[in-house]
Amino acid sequence: MNDYDAKKVEEAIALFLAAAGEDPEREGLQGTPDRVARAWREILKGYNETPSEVLKTHRGEDGFVDIDGYDQMVVLSDLPFYSTCEHHLLPFSGLADIGYLPGESGLVVGLSKLARIVDTFARRLQVQERLTRQIADALEEHLKPAGVAVRIRAKHECMACRGVNKGGTMATEALVGAFREHAVRAEFWSLCQPIPRGVR
Repeated sequence: MNDYDAKKVEEAIALFLAAAGEDPEREGLQGTPDRVARAWREILKGYNETPSEVLKTHRGEDGFVDIDGYDQMVVLSDLPFYSTCEHHLLPFSGLADIGYLPGESGLVVGLSKLARIVDTFARRLQVQERLTRQIADALEEHLKPAGVAVRIRAKHECMACRGVNKGGTMATEALVGAFREHAVRAEFWSLCQPIPRGVR
């Protein structure tokens, strides 16, 4: 979001505080519009990132590394993320699990890139279903794998602090290619289990 206008956000927050019955000039709120504007710039930083850049590395013609023909499942689980519900501008957060099977090209990507691709899409105004699909689509497009799986479990403040005032965890999943097969999907789920205590 290269056109993020911090000054307009400040002005909007001051108007919001006044409309909500507060005094934006009282001691506790002085500086709040500026702090909120700076916070939202960070919360929405995903708009300034593109999957192609995030998934690029400095090795390999296409920016990826071939690890000696490795062709088994790669899974990164329990990735924490924070996002913002586009319906109420309230946060939702949770854990993402990502898995893929390298394709015929043998392309794999650095571990940190998987974490970064989650943030690229999470740091936008979102709904969980779209977030899940966008992560899977980006990996499918840039890795050309035999399959991709993304599972997200999150708690939504838009449900917990208003409306029905209930908690709960929402789970969404995007399965591509080989991961639509029951056995492959089951293996992914098993690899997403927490590491037992004492194993480092």
